[in-house]
Amino acid sequence: MTDTKPTVVDMLVGALGDRIDPATKSFIDMMSEDFVMEFPYARPGMPTRVEGRAAVLAHLMKVGADVSVDSASNLVTHETTDPEVVILEFDGHGRSVRTGEPYEQRYISVIRARGGKIVHFKDYWNPIQGLKAQLGCAVVDAFILNGPAIA
Repeated sequence: MTDTKPTVVDMLVGALGDRIDPATKSFIDMMSEDFVMEFPYARPGMPTRVEGRAAVLAHLMKVGADVSVDSASNLVTHETTDPEVVILEFDGHGRSVRTGEPYEQRYISVIRARGGKIVHFKDYWNPIQGLKAQLGCAVVDAFILNGPAIA
């Protein structure tokens, strides 16, 4: 017997329910052509907003070359008074492609879906967790704990 963890796509399909097309099989399938993704806590040098399905795909491919998110857990769904909007809290689990370091992230995502597709996805996450996966926990922790003093 294998212990199968849900993927982020599995989690989204379940959480969004009838807000998206039930035939959806991938995150790409969920996106509208004018899809917008925002990253309010993106680290310097990374975009905080990407507009259009093709541009978002290109961005996610670039990020996916560094960090792989393989599964999700601990989903909490918050319905809103707007039937198009849902707020999700969940944990993402994966690895850095380059270093092999684990990637453990807590996400809060504000998602708007219309006409069976996601039109807007605002993703809140801790950029330090991404740096730990990409550079190594020891390097990032040493900098944070022993780095230059901030006046």
